[in-house]
Amino acid sequence: MSRLVLVPLFVLALFAGGGEDTGWRIGATVLFAIASLTDQVDGWVARRYGLITDFGKIADPIADKALIGAALVGLSLLGELPWWVTIVIAVREIGVTLLRFWVIRHGVIPASRGGKAKTMTQILAIVTYLLPLPDGALPVQWALMGLAVLLTVVTGADYVVRAVRLRAAARA
Repeated sequence: MSRLVLVPLFVLALFAGGGEDTGWRIGATVLFAIASLTDQVDGWVARRYGLITDFGKIADPIADKALIGAALVGLSLLGELPWWVTIVIAVREIGVTLLRFWVIRHGVIPASRGGKAKTMTQILAIVTYLLPLPDGALPVQWALMGLAVLLTVVTGADYVVRAVRLRAAARA
């Protein structure tokens, strides 16, 4: 839940000073990083103390999507990230969320290793766009974001396959 609380604060910091103020951009990056780290801490606590629940399996990805989505839309609104990147990632994330709800009465599709790698790559790519880096960092930004988009599409296809299999198995 703390991730969801941090999203509006992150957005305010991102757009403060027209999105160009170095101090505010660093502040937005710090808020984004803290919110991202809460995902790791929350997962560790859940596994360590056996607190893995169906609610957590649904709420955790939704909080991730809110944070990642806010960052991507914000960067696109500021003209720093092409809209097609934001749209591809958003369509996948919304699609996977709808898939989860489509099969929820048959079971829960937990996050896969690929999905976790996708999220980590998205976070790293977004951090490089949030930080006020010199133009020489553009190839690194594009490489990380390109990998994030690729993992987003591949893991989205994997979730479709897993959802169809889960639903078919439940019907059988």
